Amino acid sequence: MEKQAILAIGIFLLTYAFIISEKVHRTIVAMVGGVVMVTLGVVSQESALHHIDFNTIGLLAGMMIIVAITGETGLFQYVAIAAAKRANGDPLRILISLGIITAVFSAFLDNVTTVLLMVPVTFSIARQLKVNLEPYLITEIITSNIGGTATLIGDPPNIMIGSAVKELSFMSFINNLALISLVTMAVSLLVLLFVYRNQLKTTEELKSGIMDLNEKKELKDKVLLMKSLIVLGLTISGFFLHQLIHLESATVALGGAFVLLLITNKSEHDLEHIFNRIEWTTIFFFIGLFVVVSGLVETGIISSLAQGAIELTGGNIKIMSILILWLSALASAFIDNIPFVATMIPMIQDMGTMGITNLEPLWWSLALGACFGGNGSLIGASANLIVVGLAAQEGTHISFLRFLAVGFPIMVLSVILANIYIYVRYLIV
Repeated sequence: MEKQAILAIGIFLLTYAFIISEKVHRTIVAMVGGVVMVTLGVVSQESALHHIDFNTIGLLAGMMIIVAITGETGLFQYVAIAAAKRANGDPLRILISLGIITAVFSAFLDNVTTVLLMVPVTFSIARQLKVNLEPYLITEIITSNIGGTATLIGDPPNIMIGSAVKELSFMSFINNLALISLVTMAVSLLVLLFVYRNQLKTTEELKSGIMDLNEKKELKDKVLLMKSLIVLGLTISGFFLHQLIHLESATVALGGAFVLLLITNKSEHDLEHIFNRIEWTTIFFFIGLFVVVSGLVETGIISSLAQGAIELTGGNIKIMSILILWLSALASAFIDNIPFVATMIPMIQDMGTMGITNLEPLWWSLALGACFGGNGSLIGASANLIVVGLAAQEGTHISFLRFLAVGFPIMVLSVILANIYIYVRYLIV
């Protein structure tokens, strides 16, 4: 093996090891890994820039701006409180309501943004009912990952796959992933209800306290709300039509973001506040990661892995799809699914140049495995870590093992359902 390939593997493995260890922030690790790839000459700076998927970056940034402005209206708090009241203040029914809302929001926003909006409201509801906060937070983690699976913009792995494979439109993701996400969501909520049935009990007096809440007070700026909903609606419509109008999803998202900024006439101070709401750590994590993976692509390692996978499975698309589904799920449970998907995308693309003609089952297997696998442990997805961090600030510690005891079985059940779905829909000839 040539020197550059050995260097690329070494840098890649060290980067992964530090990301998994969480000793240093993953964004710093990814960026240092990328800089080292360029500094040691594994890839040139020009080539590294070429490998950064700016469609993924633009889509994330655009949606973060739209959601930051919409969040100022109080819409998300309004929906959560209204749902709690419709559940008549019953803790178990509220668990289901918050889970469904989180899943729906995660499908059309991204799941990281959704949990950032939902968790503070959940704190208020749990405090009002004087019940254990943990079941609600674990439910929101699990439903955010399942809901985010249903659309192109719901979860970072889907955004990355959609950006890399131009043939897969916004509608393709809904047509292929929404049904299995809905079924998995229903089954997971039933499991969560069973697990937490004895932990979520409260008094009639505390339930009536929920009914006394006025959700309309949460709507702080109705004019801004109307503008935000119109732009959000137009942006999502743009995602549906992006192949027809020949615009990339990043252009649609950034266009929507800056139109909303224009019509809301933000001051310089407001503008700085909104740009501070963009998760720059996530954006730069992606950038560093793309450069680290580019070293494996440029030195031919990814091609070799793709060739090895084809030889191992004999080119059998059925075996390969199921292998990718389970490998993605198990790997994504214990390492963040974003770096895993960043590594897998070029490998599947290379399989297409080696005689595998129908790659579609492989892409859906990767998406389902990576998104559902995020529920396998606390470090499986970015949203999980954010919820844990917010809970700690509130004085609630969610331990790795307690989450594992609930999340991992649900993840395995989800992947079994996905396995049946992939086989029946794509692999039965």
